[in-house]
Amino acid sequence: MNVFRLTGDLSHLAAIIILLLKIWKTRSCAGISGKSQILFALVFTTRYLDLLMSFISLYNTTMKVIYIACAYATVYLIYVKFKATYDGNHDTFRAEFLVVPVGGLAFLVNHDFSPLEIMWTFSIYLESVSILPQLFMISKTGEAETITTHYLFFLGLYRALYLINWIWRFYFEGFFDMIAIVAGIVQTILYCDFFYLYVTKVLKGKKLSLPA
Repeated sequence: MNVFRLTGDLSHLAAIIILLLKIWKTRSCAGISGKSQILFALVFTTRYLDLLMSFISLYNTTMKVIYIACAYATVYLIYVKFKATYDGNHDTFRAEFLVVPVGGLAFLVNHDFSPLEIMWTFSIYLESVSILPQLFMISKTGEAETITTHYLFFLGLYRALYLINWIWRFYFEGFFDMIAIVAGIVQTILYCDFFYLYVTKVLKGKKLSLPA
């Protein structure tokens, strides 16, 4: 494992922990898109079905279990534990407009037409757009809490680092996965505007807002 993949994994884990701590410590899920979190839970569930069939390493298995557990814990906190604080009026992005096309694309464009491979491909495609409900929610409310922007920053950093990881693996291992790379590029592009605002506003102590 190269340093870019490791730091990418750690950035991803940091994002998840920041979000969980934010919800738990404030006893509120205000400003958090439950729809995005459901999509992420679906991403991890369909991507890590191989947990039931193979063992790669203790690190690999541990991280997969943590991702799945944290994803469902977040959904539980939003829709059950702190349901009264969930802002459903602003979390109105039509998630089915993402899931259905992505599902169709996974059937049409994949490495191998088998159930496990289609599910993995579906998770890759879906992850690239799962943040859209969250960004849409911020654009509707006009701003985001600082802790929420930190969560989004580390989530975007994870994807950017994974892109570098794919480049590293291509040059030093001869490994190339077009599906993962294209999906990663799409996801990183979605974060570009946010990254700019994060650097120019949040790091200077200002509140972040996205254009409607």
